[in-house]
Amino acid sequence: MLNRTDLRGRVPRPAELRATLPRAEVNVDAALHQVRPVVEAVRDRGVEAVLEYTEKFDGVRPATVRVPQAALDTALAELDPQVRAALDEAIVRARAVHADQRRGDVTTQVADGGTVTERWLPVSRVGLYAPGGLAAYPSSVVMNVVPAQEAGVGSLVLCSPPQAEFGGLPHPTTLAAAALLGVDEVWAVGGAQAVAVLAHGAVDTDGSELDPVDMVTGPGNVYLTAAKRMLRGIVGIDSEAGPTEIAILADETADAGHVAADLISQAEHDTLAASVLVTTSAQLADAVDAELERRVAKTKHTERVDTALRGPQSGTVLVSTVDDGLKVVDAYAAEHLEIQTANAREDAARVRNAGAVFVGPYAPVSLGDYCAGSNHVLPTGGFARHSSGLSVQTFLRGIHVIDYSEAALREVAGKVVALADAEDLPAHGEAVQARFEGDAR
Repeated sequence: MLNRTDLRGRVPRPAELRATLPRAEVNVDAALHQVRPVVEAVRDRGVEAVLEYTEKFDGVRPATVRVPQAALDTALAELDPQVRAALDEAIVRARAVHADQRRGDVTTQVADGGTVTERWLPVSRVGLYAPGGLAAYPSSVVMNVVPAQEAGVGSLVLCSPPQAEFGGLPHPTTLAAAALLGVDEVWAVGGAQAVAVLAHGAVDTDGSELDPVDMVTGPGNVYLTAAKRMLRGIVGIDSEAGPTEIAILADETADAGHVAADLISQAEHDTLAASVLVTTSAQLADAVDAELERRVAKTKHTERVDTALRGPQSGTVLVSTVDDGLKVVDAYAAEHLEIQTANAREDAARVRNAGAVFVGPYAPVSLGDYCAGSNHVLPTGGFARHSSGLSVQTFLRGIHVIDYSEAALREVAGKVVALADAEDLPAHGEAVQARFEGDAR
């Protein structure tokens, strides 16, 4: 069922390997020309433009952008008890993990009388995005809100697309998750217009202020990603998220049913989702294909899953050894990487590039999506080679505080002047020398 790439006997150099491996092609630049008029209209005309595009893209026009508190309270009160219990558990585990990520201030004494302190301060106001296209994503609310709260962000606004089915409000489970987390500012707006109004702010139809944010985080479609790229600089962003992806490194000890189920679980997200198996065993690859044929026909979103698995972004890569497999998955740098080998823990410890690594047969990606305690907002498209997933650190800024006494500056003054002269910036050196002009008298 999956396309195959046979790399047994050789592993190409990194550049060739990156070009060889299956990957979803998403052209964010091509979406910019479609997004630009939306962003500019929201900048120039505010909520009027937001609601026009909301009606065009989502088929509904809310009375106000901001969701009334009563709607949040109702959504939480009517939330299925089992879903509430699951969200409660997801929040508890996420808080435990993210609380341990908080950095403390550090002061380094560089010289007698000279210190540099690194202070960690949270971003003041953040816009968080929860998608609402093919499904509701209350888990994305948890994954965005918890690290922001643990970082100490003082002002949060959650955006999620309005749904005609729910009277122009975001999905009630999304609203309930926000209420459960204590987020009382929710805007019924999605896509590029959400990023635009978060960046520029506006006045709602009832006259209330929709204050702009300093940073926007959260996954979305290519149009939301294009808006984030366009507005980067006006607001900070976490990343440019592409279609979701899973890579599984497996040997002959892996269970074909487990592997197939996990590949399907990611393909369920989107027709562009990537599901990649890297294995040392052709027999396992055959067994996984057979399991996929059987399981895809029975899954709820059969057509979506089948399209994703047969697409050019998905496939099986055959390798000679686990060592070769590790080179392949490091070159691929998957958003989610499962290690299902005989020595899974040891092999996982050698992985260098992945958004998150899931070790062994009992740590499927879907555990991380919901209740592992880890964050599921992760780098895609190979960005894991240089970027991290969403965390408390995303919402913190490091500020250096330099505190030098007169004696400490005097001690190093000659070296500052020497470096300033070497760079032909004499005024830099003179700014130091000015402090000691009286010494010559």
